[in-house]
Amino acid sequence: MNFIETSEAPAPGGHYSQAVEHNGLIFISGILPITPAGEKLTDATFSEQTEQVLKNLDAILAAAGSERSNVLKVTVFITDMSAWGSVNQVYAQFFGDHKPARSVVPVLPLHYGLKIELEAVATR
Repeated sequence: MNFIETSEAPAPGGHYSQAVEHNGLIFISGILPITPAGEKLTDATFSEQTEQVLKNLDAILAAAGSERSNVLKVTVFITDMSAWGSVNQVYAQFFGDHKPARSVVPVLPLHYGLKIELEAVATR
């Protein structure tokens, strides 16, 4: 088991790793729209928050020796399903032709009043 950590994504806010790699699979913890410097994008639009979450995903994948084309499964937690169109547009642009399995889960407000959280499973 290998614990993944990078300063190119926000530091964990609790007792967990940014990601854990085991037997070639990478389990990426919930990623919030927080910059690597710790700025919480609470007032940003859904699109802007989604862009930051995906930038953080890229950084964690790179630290694990992987990339977005190796993402197998994504779970997106979103506080307002009416914003799904803008979130999905940013998501589709990010992944391009690659279409990992995905679940979208509507949730109550997230930490710090943020609007989106994403977790993923990837391979190396």
